[in-house]
Amino acid sequence: MVVVREMRQEEYPAYCQYFIDDYSQEIAKNYGHSLEIAVELAKKELHRSFPDGLEGNEHSLLCIDAEIDGQFQLVGYLWHSINRSDKSTFIYDFYVSNEYRGSGYGTQSISALETQLQSIGINQIKLRVAYHNERALKLYKDVGFKITGFNMSKKISG
Repeated sequence: MVVVREMRQEEYPAYCQYFIDDYSQEIAKNYGHSLEIAVELAKKELHRSFPDGLEGNEHSLLCIDAEIDGQFQLVGYLWHSINRSDKSTFIYDFYVSNEYRGSGYGTQSISALETQLQSIGINQIKLRVAYHNERALKLYKDVGFKITGFNMSKKISG
């Protein structure tokens, strides 16, 4: 069983560390930036979206808890932002810790999020997935997501 719940203030610093580490790697890989620049860009993105931490924000940071051996344990995170005008949400970050992958927690997390969203009138989930993240792409297709476009970039030298 998986529960998707609001992040508590004391959990936020650990999320920030994970996000900066993870997202900076993605920025460096996808856009060719040095790791130093990528870390700064990841920090700026986090601060832009959460200028006051978890307080008063249009973005929601959720913790994914799974029942393991009769106890709930934190197995991942989900960051999304609801757009009420088009009754959708956009997932910015969805992470299940490596040691818990392949156990169905990703699928159960999306299902739990869908249930929460439907109860408040949200009827669409949007997201972006990196082209090289085949595991995530498979999960999203398996739970019913459809590809709606492609992000592209080109390095130009001058």
